[in-house]
Amino acid sequence: MDDLTPAQPYHAAHDREIESLAEFDEVLARGAGLAHYRVQAVDLTDRTDALLTVGATGAVFLGCPMDDKAATAVRAAGALVFPPVPGLPFDPYRASVYSPDDLYAGLSDGYGTTPDALAYAWFQRTKADGDIFASMLRAVHDDAVSDAVDELLAGARVVGVMGGHAMARGTEAYAGAARLGRELARAGFTVATGGGPGAMEAANLGAYAAPFADAMLEEALLLLAKAPSFTPSIEEWARAAFEVRERWPDGGASVGIPTWFYGHEPPNAFAAHIAKYFANATREDGLLARSNAGVVFLPGAAGTVQEVFDNATPNYYESRGEPTPMVLVNEAHWTEKLPAWPLLRALARGRSMESRITLVDRIEDAPAALKLIRG
Repeated sequence: MDDLTPAQPYHAAHDREIESLAEFDEVLARGAGLAHYRVQAVDLTDRTDALLTVGATGAVFLGCPMDDKAATAVRAAGALVFPPVPGLPFDPYRASVYSPDDLYAGLSDGYGTTPDALAYAWFQRTKADGDIFASMLRAVHDDAVSDAVDELLAGARVVGVMGGHAMARGTEAYAGAARLGRELARAGFTVATGGGPGAMEAANLGAYAAPFADAMLEEALLLLAKAPSFTPSIEEWARAAFEVRERWPDGGASVGIPTWFYGHEPPNAFAAHIAKYFANATREDGLLARSNAGVVFLPGAAGTVQEVFDNATPNYYESRGEPTPMVLVNEAHWTEKLPAWPLLRALARGRSMESRITLVDRIEDAPAALKLIRG
């Protein structure tokens, strides 16, 4: 299983980024100063003495709390300082992706008090009033999240699992999606989903269950079934997930990439790493682009159909290099209810992607199909 640990150093393309106080101290200990470094969301209020004397030509400080004297000094030394923005329910300069605990902090007081709900409310309010400053903050936040998820997934073999949010806990379809996520994780892939409820949660749950004996997943499915959907109560739905996490701590890591654009769909708590965006287009493209080992499409509605063809387009043009595998699950769904498969097959005919697409009827056949078309 891929080990996704944000604390691991990643300096191949980011060796001039400082994202923690420990990294800041390490750089200063080398005596080279901060010239042309990017210091991101690091609390520097206890490093005033160092900042008053350090060389900082061309450095950029993004949302770093610091003493006014220190900010004046580094500006005078040639640095650019973007101060923290007060009153926001999120940090636009954050240096890491979110965790379930980050987004659901305060859940005991009701979902409406959590950072996730507050960020959605802020988004709705500022989107309605057209505030250009707010739209800039959203863009900065989303770019910071993209940078963080790139660092997190560097070198990982990522399989995307797409599917609808309406798939309820307690159903065989949900259980099947969870077993799929577990098998992919056990095969060494990093599972990535849209990070929401339904099929997305099930696949993240499966990856979470991968290190445990098989019986753990069956027990977890029974516990979750008591809150089948995030409606009518997000609190009950989320608390059931945290109950599973508390009973079986330290599960396998996977990634969820949700969006506040669909803020009525809460993020699931089984993705250890959550890259949540304001812009849905950035989120969709980023999720599919990072699924470098292929994508499994479970039955879904408009959003999943969109993802099928968002994935097919770069495969058709080979704009991201060699086409990546696409596995559609459930013949009746993709040939009759929403007949995307005939169009996809016609689109692929005679092109390199033709050998990289397949349709299977049973979810249990998806991992083998994925491995087969990967060669």
